[in-house]
Amino acid sequence: MSPVGLLVTTLIGYFLGSLPFGYLVARAYGVDIFKVGSGNPGATNVKRVLGEKFGPKGKRAGNLVFVLDAVKGAVAAAWPLLPGIVLAEERLLGLAGLIAAVLGHSFSCFTKFKGGKGVATAAGGLVVLMPVSCLVGALVWLLTFATTRYVSLGSILAAVAVPATSWFRLYQGKTSLPFSLVATALGLFVIIRHRENIKRLLAGTETKFVKKSPPAA
Repeated sequence: MSPVGLLVTTLIGYFLGSLPFGYLVARAYGVDIFKVGSGNPGATNVKRVLGEKFGPKGKRAGNLVFVLDAVKGAVAAAWPLLPGIVLAEERLLGLAGLIAAVLGHSFSCFTKFKGGKGVATAAGGLVVLMPVSCLVGALVWLLTFATTRYVSLGSILAAVAVPATSWFRLYQGKTSLPFSLVATALGLFVIIRHRENIKRLLAGTETKFVKKSPPAA
C-alpha cells in the first residue's frame, strides 16, 4: 500500500468525518446542541431536542443529520474505489478512509474535538464496504428499537452484530481478515462511545423514543 495514498485517504476521511452536521443543523434552528439534551451532536440528540421544540419539522432535521453523517462515512470509504476496478489495495484504503471518518466525526477539529458516537458514519461506510454485515446490523437495530424503543441499545447490539457477521463470513471465505478486524474495531469503538448510555440502561434511566398519542379532539 502506498504511504502517500494511505496518508491522503486518511486525511480526507478525517476531514469529511469532522464536518459537524449535527451542530450546524441544530444551530440553524437557534440551538447549541452541545448544551441541550445529552450534549451529543449526533442525529438522536438532534432529533429528540428539535422534535420537542419544533415538532415534526425538528424530527425531520434529526433524520437529515443521520443521512448526512452516513454520507460522510460512505464517501470516505467509497472514493478510493473510483478507478473502477476494485483492487485489494483500493478496498484497504477504503477501510482506512472509513476509520478516519469515524474518528473525525467523534473528535471533530471544527468543534474542539468534540463529536458524536460514530454510528451513522460507520454505517454509511460499512454499506459501501461490507453491505451484508451492515444489513444484518441494520436488522438487529430495527428489531431492538421496535421492541424496546431504545436507540442506544439498538446501536450497541448492531455494533456487536456487524463484526459477528463479518467473522462468520470470513469463516465462509466470503470476506477477508482486514475487513473483520476493522468491523470489530469499529464495533468496540461505538460500544465504548456508548458507555454512559450503558450505565443508564443498567440503571433503568435511559431515555426512550416513545410515540406520543395525538391530542384528544
